[in-house]
Amino acid sequence: MKRALVVLALLIGIIAAAHAQALPIPHVSIDMGGKGGSNDVSSSLEIMALLTILSLAPAILMLTTAFTRIVIILSFVRSALGTPTIPPNQVIIGLSLFLTFFVMGPTYNQVNHDAIQPLLAKKITPEKAFQNASVPMKEFMLRNTYQKDLSLFMNLRHEKAATPQDVDIVTLVPAFITSELKTAFIIGFYVFVPFMIIDLIVASTLMSMGMMMLPPTIVSLPAKILVFVLANGWGTLIAAIVAGYR
Repeated sequence: MKRALVVLALLIGIIAAAHAQALPIPHVSIDMGGKGGSNDVSSSLEIMALLTILSLAPAILMLTTAFTRIVIILSFVRSALGTPTIPPNQVIIGLSLFLTFFVMGPTYNQVNHDAIQPLLAKKITPEKAFQNASVPMKEFMLRNTYQKDLSLFMNLRHEKAATPQDVDIVTLVPAFITSELKTAFIIGFYVFVPFMIIDLIVASTLMSMGMMMLPPTIVSLPAKILVFVLANGWGTLIAAIVAGYR
């Protein structure tokens, strides 16, 4: 899991670099007897802020994007098929990561246009850039958050907002994650139903034939894989996941 989080952080940096202009590396020098200028201090603070953001990137990715729902649904599919290690965790996390970037593409493009590019061009302050970046992110999370969950966390914090856009990001994030978990488990239930029916049919057939010593999973596993492949399961599932985001 730690390796996966490191990969997520690196990929976030690569994609951000691809969409943003080249960030000049400040000159760093060590002078034992001289006095440091204000530019050197501000550059050092910028480096520290960048490293802090990169360290929090995996958590931000999981808690404010579609990653949580996608990885849970794919894990449910793996469990329903009866193959707990196939596909491997690296494949599940990698596919979930790139599907997340696919779903979040329009939102990230807006963040890049409204916040990152003006900040790199020094047209806005970092505080203004954060405000501009939070607007499309909050819009995405609000579209995919149940009103019941949002009201729950607003009541827990005794918070009142005139419009949904005025909800504090600290309140919105846990409400969004709760809604994502709820949606993922609902989809997981529907994923399990057809495979459970196959297990029941195979188990009853073996019992009627008097083959009670043969484990049903030995027969049902190939049947479930065959049905899943013939139904274009991966394509149908991915299309349903992407279409589920508004």
